[in-house]
Amino acid sequence: MEAKENTHFIHEIVEEDIRTGKHDGAVHTRFPPEPNGHLHIGHAKAICLDFGTAIKYKGKCNLRFDDTNPSKEETAYVDGIRADVHWLGFDWEDREYYASDYFDQLYDYAVQLIKKGKAFVCDLSGEEVRAYRGTLTEPGKPSPWRDRSIEENLDLFTRMKAGEFPEGSHTLRAKIDMNSPNVHNRDPVIYRIMYAHHHRTGDKWCIYPMYDFTHCISDSIERITHSFCTLEFEVHRYLYDWFLDELEVFHPQQIEFARLNLTYTVMSKRKLLKLVEDKIVDGWNDPRMPTVSGLRRRGYTPESIRDFCDRIGLAKRESMVDLALLEHCLRTDLNARALRYMAVLNPVKVIIDNYPADKEEYFTAVNNPENPEDGTREVPFSRELYIERDDFMEDAPKKFYRLSVGREVRLRYAYFITCESIVKNEAGEITEIHCTYDPASSGGNSPDGRKVKATLHWVSAVHAFEAEVRHFDNLLTVANPAESDLDFLELINANSKEILSNCKLEPALRELTAETRVQFERIGYYCVDNVDSKPGKPVFNRTVGLRDEWSRIQKRN
Repeated sequence: MEAKENTHFIHEIVEEDIRTGKHDGAVHTRFPPEPNGHLHIGHAKAICLDFGTAIKYKGKCNLRFDDTNPSKEETAYVDGIRADVHWLGFDWEDREYYASDYFDQLYDYAVQLIKKGKAFVCDLSGEEVRAYRGTLTEPGKPSPWRDRSIEENLDLFTRMKAGEFPEGSHTLRAKIDMNSPNVHNRDPVIYRIMYAHHHRTGDKWCIYPMYDFTHCISDSIERITHSFCTLEFEVHRYLYDWFLDELEVFHPQQIEFARLNLTYTVMSKRKLLKLVEDKIVDGWNDPRMPTVSGLRRRGYTPESIRDFCDRIGLAKRESMVDLALLEHCLRTDLNARALRYMAVLNPVKVIIDNYPADKEEYFTAVNNPENPEDGTREVPFSRELYIERDDFMEDAPKKFYRLSVGREVRLRYAYFITCESIVKNEAGEITEIHCTYDPASSGGNSPDGRKVKATLHWVSAVHAFEAEVRHFDNLLTVANPAESDLDFLELINANSKEILSNCKLEPALRELTAETRVQFERIGYYCVDNVDSKPGKPVFNRTVGLRDEWSRIQKRN
């Protein structure tokens, strides 16, 4: 894959480092997910930055799992993250690492800090540690155990590792500055006791390093040159530098950028997990979720997501990106690649009275007018058809140009038809629309130059098959949940999923395989569901509509 040529402030830093010969001109990045959930669109932005930078500057990018909290991590998340990164189009080759690979080294580095008098074993509880830390306006106060001797700290830390103490009874803390204006620097915890089974190391360890201590050292061990982090880690940068300086090891540079915030959704793993656990959605890969697997199941393409990440660029300040831009990128990609088919989602039967009852014929349909190389297909036609119920109106106003009694329309690729009468059931619902056709208009061409103002899609009743089609709306009812006083669970859109079970589809759609993306003509883009579809029984998820809201927004601006 070739990297985009767009340059932003991070690439300007990288280019300056290359120019000055820093790290001998090498560029080595990493994507470091925690395997405690599945990746979302915000992670996709980071993936494109980490891997894209390495590709652009002919460097390397590692995939490293920061697996330091076994109580929340699972092998299934590891497998899912691997699949997501590969699906997005990136490859880490043989450079797959884990923070747990470095547990022995991390322990040795912690001992080194103790021996330098830069770390101590503390007996305060978690609640007491927070109380001693102070506030943004008040300095902290030192732990009563801050001045323990090096010998005592070494002994206690060794016994912590041996499992002699219960959880919460001791921590190892860095000795930095309890008066620092940055509360994160006030003697942070770097090791805690945790009796939990680790997905890779099993029960070997009962003490686990904290993220701030682990992350920078893992970067150093892997000889990462540029460590890209989202903006919330800016206040942690001092710790990143402090640990590496005190340990006198290879020192990467941490550079922060603004995380992605997308309208009508949430980007917190904790909140996404809540949606899954409370069964508000049907799992991490629910098509309404902003997860990579959810977007994939809905029908998004990796190309459209990479294009979106490139368009939004990188900034140093937080902002909210309109979901319409992501949909625009998808629509642009699918317009060029998705084959066109006809599907009727809310059907009403049309009977062509003057068409022979035993006759059927085939019309040639264009698969994609945007790409002639996609060729054509043959669509069956018969006396009885289905059209969309919304394409007929009994008492039509002047500006309604579709089918009505006495009005003529074109059936796409087929014939001109004129409505003669309708049949209703006892409830007053239209059950049949009786029409006549003009045999001279074969192929949808006017025989005498007359024009009609509407062209309708349709499917042959005898050839059509029924399929389940799912429509989705925004997960939340407000664009920016952060601006609401309500909990995000109170902002859930109760109508975000609709299942249509009586849809009539042209027969060519029956054999499509999972994740095939198509356009239902005049309706929108759809994708064959990759979970619930079976051979010959596809389930279709609505991916995005035909109307481009982003283009409308741009025109207004």
